[in-house]
Amino acid sequence: MRCLFVPLALLAAPALAAPPFQDTIALDRAVAAFTGRAIGDEGGARSVVDSRLKLAACPTVSLSWRGGSHDTVVVACTGPEWRIFVPVRAAATAAAAPSTAAAPAIVPIKLAAVIKRGDPVTIAAGSTGFSISREGVALADAAPGARFLVKVDDTRNPVQAVAIEAGRATLPGWAE
Repeated sequence: MRCLFVPLALLAAPALAAPPFQDTIALDRAVAAFTGRAIGDEGGARSVVDSRLKLAACPTVSLSWRGGSHDTVVVACTGPEWRIFVPVRAAATAAAAPSTAAAPAIVPIKLAAVIKRGDPVTIAAGSTGFSISREGVALADAAPGARFLVKVDDTRNPVQAVAIEAGRATLPGWAE
């Protein structure tokens, strides 16, 4: 009996020592549930998540849309930290019927920059009961509502902000 146990234990040891990897099939199911569409369908993932990815196992993944166009799903894990981008198949747009009347041309309006590169900027965000603000220097010009980067003294990476008016900005996702 002892002779059988030792070889079986030696065969099982490498499997136990191997680091666990994230199940890509589970990621496919999560993306399909998030989009509400099957893989390959309009509005669903273009293809399966590459099974060759060796992502560290994650107890809970979070899913979100990347940008407002809903063309990519961001699948992320915070511990261990990783994220992947899953492209979504765009819905086919119906061909516009030719019109006999000429449509007026749409001319985009470009707003004047209220924040210039090098300007001091106060970034503020808050809600009922709390607020936070930081001082920094604008790294680019920005019109009201436009995003730009701000260098904050004690951080290595710049912070993204949304211009409100001259010298004032807020964080993306926070109302003024």
